[in-house]
Amino acid sequence: MLRALNPRMALTDTDRKKYYALEKGYQGEVMFDALTEGLKNNCIVLNGLLFKLKEKHFQIDTIIIFQKTIYLIDVKNFEGDYIYKSDPDRFCKNDTEIDDPILQLFRSESKLRQLLDEYRFNLLVESYVVHINPTFTLYKAPQNNHVILPTQINRFIRKLENIPSNLNGGHERLADLLISLDQGDYPNAPKPTYCYEQLRKGTCCSKCNSFSVSVGERKMVCNLCGFEERLESVVLRSVGELRLLFPEFKITTNLVFEWCGDVFSKKMIRRVLKANYTLVGHGQWSFFE
Repeated sequence: MLRALNPRMALTDTDRKKYYALEKGYQGEVMFDALTEGLKNNCIVLNGLLFKLKEKHFQIDTIIIFQKTIYLIDVKNFEGDYIYKSDPDRFCKNDTEIDDPILQLFRSESKLRQLLDEYRFNLLVESYVVHINPTFTLYKAPQNNHVILPTQINRFIRKLENIPSNLNGGHERLADLLISLDQGDYPNAPKPTYCYEQLRKGTCCSKCNSFSVSVGERKMVCNLCGFEERLESVVLRSVGELRLLFPEFKITTNLVFEWCGDVFSKKMIRRVLKANYTLVGHGQWSFFE
């Protein structure tokens, strides 16, 4: 939602900081997911799960199920210089204390163990914080086998690749259970305040968010970064934004035409909608779902 709103309105300072933090965290998770996709041994990788235990939620970036062990991995995309300060132990950047990733990791590990016990799955759990950003530096790092620094990531992936593992139906049932327990989103999560009239209309580049684009017969080209996107893809992306931001709206050709800034013909928009959605009703009261 924040990603869709960012180029169309001035986010508040709180929402802007939240958006940048979420975007950066997501980029880090995608980087690590690309590494785990290359694992050749017999394992199951689950990404981005939110669980609820005893009325409290906890999130896990990556779970890897091997024959005897579950690996719980929290990915951090911090960049720049950080330091551990003792007496008392604190995790800081520029003398500003932030939440200690190791303490967060151990809390998630404890909750995952409890969840597994509740459903009578008896597997070992190993947990790690992976600092994925190559510019991350940690001074006075404590001796902790649960922390994977950027220079150790390749070695860590090789370690995972060399784990002997033969999965059976029980492991598949565990994976299915964890997926079924995923809460999706935090309930009652605060949302930014906005309305349709205040948002900038038009079509922006999906890579750099620039509204400076050129529309051809088949593609839209960003005048700033040069990224090319098929017109059908642009229209569907725009419909996705409308459905996300205004789920109460009925998707019509005129609505999409206005949202895209009148850069596409209504004929082309209607053709894309008919090819990808179901037309409901007739005449001026028809819409797509």
